[in-house]
Amino acid sequence: MRAIGIVGYKNSGKTTLSRALARELVKRGHRVAAVKHSSESMDFLSTDTSKLKEYADQVGFVSATESGIFLKGERSLDEILTHLDADMIIIEGFKQELSYPKIACLSGRAEDENLFNGLIICAVGPSDQMGEVGGQDVPYLNRDAIERIADLVEEKAFKLPRLNCGGCGYEDCYGLAREIVVGAKTVEECVAQHPAVEVLIDGKPLAMNPFISRMVGDTVRAMLSSLRGFTRGKIEIKID
Repeated sequence: MRAIGIVGYKNSGKTTLSRALARELVKRGHRVAAVKHSSESMDFLSTDTSKLKEYADQVGFVSATESGIFLKGERSLDEILTHLDADMIIIEGFKQELSYPKIACLSGRAEDENLFNGLIICAVGPSDQMGEVGGQDVPYLNRDAIERIADLVEEKAFKLPRLNCGGCGYEDCYGLAREIVVGAKTVEECVAQHPAVEVLIDGKPLAMNPFISRMVGDTVRAMLSSLRGFTRGKIEIKID
C-alpha cells in the first residue's frame, strides 16, 4: 500500500484535487481508495466528499462526530487504512500525520507556510499564488496539471507504519519519511516493514518493530520446542 496526502486550509480545493487525482490514477490502472478528515461533523452523503466514490474504489472518512467506512467511534488513520483494499491511498487532511508524503493545496493565506514540514512533494494552486512558500524546494504546479501531479505521486507515494521504533536509525518515522521524500533514503530502509518474523492477517503483513518481531519469534519457537517432533527450521502457522 502506498499513500499520498492532500493538505491545505479550508476552501483550498483539497477535495477537488483528490477527485481529479483519483480519476487519473484509476485511468492508469491503480486500485484507489480515499480517506478524508474533517474537524467538523460531516453529512457524508450530501457533501462533495461523497463524490470521491465516483472515482475511488473505497472512501473512508473521519470527522468530529463519526468516522469510517461507516465505522462507529473515533478511529486513527492507521486503523482505518487496515480496512481499505487498494494499492494507492489518497488521504485528505490529517495535517499532523507524518509518515507519508503530501501535496500542499495553497489558499493564498499566510498560514500556507505551515503546510511545509519536509514531506511536501509539490504545491498546487492558481498560477498567481505560485512563488516561494515555506522555503521548501518543490515543484509549484497549477491544479489543472493533474497528469504531472499524478506522475509525482506514482514516483514518490509511500506509507511508513508509524511505529517509531528507531530501527532505521532515526528517532521516529517522520525522520525517515523526510529523507525518503528528498531521495536520500528509500522505504526499504524501514526495518519494520521487513521483520524477521512475518505475520499476515487476511493476507496483509502486520508491521512490527524489531523488538516485537524477535519477541514473537522467540515465543513461538519456545512453545513449539517442547512438542514431540519439533525440529529447528522455518515455521509457518495458519490461524483461521
